[in-house]
Amino acid sequence: MFGKIYSFGVMGIDGYVVTVEVHISGGLPAFEIVGLPDNAVKEARERVRSAIKNSGISYPASRITVNLAPADVKKSGAVYDMPVLLGILCAKGDLPRPDGGFAFAGQLSLDGYLRGVPGILSMAIAAKENGFTHFFVPADNANEAAAVDGLTVIPVDSVKSLIDHLKGEKAIPPHIYQPAEATEELLDFCDVKGQEEAKRALEIAAAGAHNIMMIGPPGSGKSMLAKRLPSILPSLTRAESVQTTKIYSVSGLLEKNSGLVTKRPFRSPHHTVSAAALTGGGNNPRPGEISLANNGVLFLDEFPQFHRDVLESLRAPLEDGVVTISRVNYSRTYPSNIMLVAAMNPCPCGYFGCENHVCTCTENKRLAYLSRISGPMMDRIDLHVNLEDVNWEDLTAQSTGEKSRRILKRVIAARDIQQARFAGTGINTNSDIPPKYMDKFCPVSQKGRQVLKRVFENMNLSARSYDKVLKVSRTIADLDGCEQINEEHILEAVQYRNLDRVR
Repeated sequence: MFGKIYSFGVMGIDGYVVTVEVHISGGLPAFEIVGLPDNAVKEARERVRSAIKNSGISYPASRITVNLAPADVKKSGAVYDMPVLLGILCAKGDLPRPDGGFAFAGQLSLDGYLRGVPGILSMAIAAKENGFTHFFVPADNANEAAAVDGLTVIPVDSVKSLIDHLKGEKAIPPHIYQPAEATEELLDFCDVKGQEEAKRALEIAAAGAHNIMMIGPPGSGKSMLAKRLPSILPSLTRAESVQTTKIYSVSGLLEKNSGLVTKRPFRSPHHTVSAAALTGGGNNPRPGEISLANNGVLFLDEFPQFHRDVLESLRAPLEDGVVTISRVNYSRTYPSNIMLVAAMNPCPCGYFGCENHVCTCTENKRLAYLSRISGPMMDRIDLHVNLEDVNWEDLTAQSTGEKSRRILKRVIAARDIQQARFAGTGINTNSDIPPKYMDKFCPVSQKGRQVLKRVFENMNLSARSYDKVLKVSRTIADLDGCEQINEEHILEAVQYRNLDRVR
């Protein structure tokens, strides 16, 4: 007696088809699962056995063999509980074999009800791509799966209701996707007193998706500004929303009945975070903080306090837009299209260069503090901006600063210019311009070239730093609505390379 059910696994953030084959034969009762299952998959034996009995169905006192194909790919999680149960029922003749266009995924509770599983969106996309028409998922995951157009999603809450549906006795209506409603209001830039230069730098960073470093004394507003950056970033596109949701889904971070992620992520790990937690990994590999911030902001406060290996692990993801985790048993690649926002004090005590405080650090201590950030790491940060203490007049002013929605309009206008410029090239923003396109997309006036030459020679910029200056200049020109990069755009961009002067 044989049964075959289709399900899915997740590799990285992408789904793939898994065929669940069940064979019931004579002999002493036994239940074996093969096909490189992990412990969670093996434990399906007890969940399936209890769920069948508690659903009022007889359990076969025979030898049961379950194969998860492809057998050379490791399977993990409790996602195969529902397919294994259906395979057993089909093999013993209690159910007709489901249509070839049907696929199943879900975790069983001992009483026969279904629990949600991570990675459903990736599985649903794989189902659509592989020609499946119906996808049966736990009710808690139904809205997530229904975000895939052209796929009929059947929300299942119990084994009994699933069997009734497959026998044609009581149909389960398909789930219709319900977009998530925005419930949380973003923080606004108008709450920040003073710091106009920093606000301008963040506007430029948002317009071109540039990485930015803020250097200032304690209490100058670095964290406050960083937390308001998402309020001036354009909304996620459909493709970005799907990609971000896939990452959060495989990480198990989506709430029940949630749909696509619509708000740009903002991740702020503590400086004690490990390199593995930042980049991802583990026995069952999961995305790290870099990937969880994909299409959003990764904020690293107290930047020099992070361990050196943690900071160095950022270098490749910032350059390539992906993070690759290689271990003995697997290799996974996760997207890491992030805006890095770093914040730090100018010295260990935090008050170097402040008018209202006395710095107690020696020159050697200050330089040692700055040297915790390597030159190659600093090269990958486009803008460095200094913040000063907020003065009394700004702090007590009755008028509020410029609202985020007005800044957002300028950012969106600059992004629209970039989308038109880069159409058909695969480039999204100015920060992504590869070296071979620099001359094409960054035309510089004659006076601007003279300024660039002096800057390059006087500041001893690396080739990467030179490209960063040019890309930031491109964004400033876009904010001004200029196709050509002029002298004033370059001069403003150079002002945001403060640490190059110190180093």
